[in-house]
Amino acid sequence: MATPMVLVSTYLSLGGTDLSQYTSKVEVTAEVEEKDVTTFASGGWKALLGGLKSGQIAITWKNDIIPAALDSILWPLLGTLSAFEVRGTSAVVGTSNPKYTGSALVKTLMPIAGSVGDVNEQSVTFPTSGVVTR
Repeated sequence: MATPMVLVSTYLSLGGTDLSQYTSKVEVTAEVEEKDVTTFASGGWKALLGGLKSGQIAITWKNDIIPAALDSILWPLLGTLSAFEVRGTSAVVGTSNPKYTGSALVKTLMPIAGSVGDVNEQSVTFPTSGVVTR
């Protein structure tokens, strides 16, 4: 049985900046549209083909609004397509540590989020645009 991976040093870069030090959760998702091609000849069974592919990157950051920290890095990216790179670990890219790359639309930011006594953190999801590569 293969040993499962425990995420302890995941790497995340957005817009060319390593944001791993602010990141507490990251998810890269890729999916394909389901296209129904069922006909009367399908014998009563649904027939499917894959259509357009899409993806998203979901991130949870510990906010930091001091100069040169997370907020000042992210704010200029709002509304832009930004290159991303995610790896399971911060180690060098290799067969046991592949990287996932692409462009994502930075469409939502929450520089201040939380209740009294909470850690100021934001959870955002950015749709990918174009190809996501592995």
